[in-house]
Amino acid sequence: MPTREQIVSLAESPPPPGESPWVGGATPRAHVEVVEADPAWPQWFEGLAARIRDALGFRAIQVEHVGSTAVPGLPAKPVIDVDLTVADPGDEAAYVPALESAGFHLRVREPWWWEHRVLRAEGPSCNLHVFGFDSPEPVRHRIFRDWLRAHPDERARYAATKQQAAADATARGEHTMQYNARKEQVVREIYHRAFVATGLLPG
Repeated sequence: MPTREQIVSLAESPPPPGESPWVGGATPRAHVEVVEADPAWPQWFEGLAARIRDALGFRAIQVEHVGSTAVPGLPAKPVIDVDLTVADPGDEAAYVPALESAGFHLRVREPWWWEHRVLRAEGPSCNLHVFGFDSPEPVRHRIFRDWLRAHPDERARYAATKQQAAADATARGEHTMQYNARKEQVVREIYHRAFVATGLLPG
C-alpha cells in the first residue's frame, strides 16, 4: 500500500533521457473538447467495467470510475477515465492480450512511474489507466473525485478552469497534455485542500 508521503506528493515523473512513454506511434489526443456533463457517463463506465472484468476475471483487483466524468454535474472531455489495479502492471502478458481482445489497446508504458500503463478504447471513448496496489495515484484520483462530488464550490471552480483551459488550448491548436498543464495549478490547490480535510496534511 502507498504511504501517506507518497499519496500527498505531486512530484512530476518525466521519462528518463531518451525514453518515450508512447507505444506503437501513439500520441496525446489532439482535440480538446470540454462538454456539459452527461448523465449517461456512469452507464458508459459500467459498460466498460463489465468488459474489463469479463476479460480479466479475478486479475482485475479494482476497477474505478475516476476523472471528471465520474463527478455528477462537472463538464468534461467525453472520455471515460478508468483506474484498473492489477497485481503487477509490468507483467503485460498477464492482462494486455486479454484487454486487447476486449477492444482496449496499449498506448502508454511508463515503467519509471509506478509501472503505469494506459490502454485506449472507443465506443465509448476511454482511457484505461493500469496501476499496481502499491501506487498512490489511484488513491489520489479517488480523493479528488470524492472531494469534488461533495463540494459544489470546488466543482464550480474546477469547471471554470477546465473550460478556460480547453478554450485556450483549442485556440492554440494544443493537445490534451498541454490542456492538462494549463489547469495544473488549480488541480494542485484543490488537492491540497482535500489532503488537509482528510488528515493527510496538517491544517
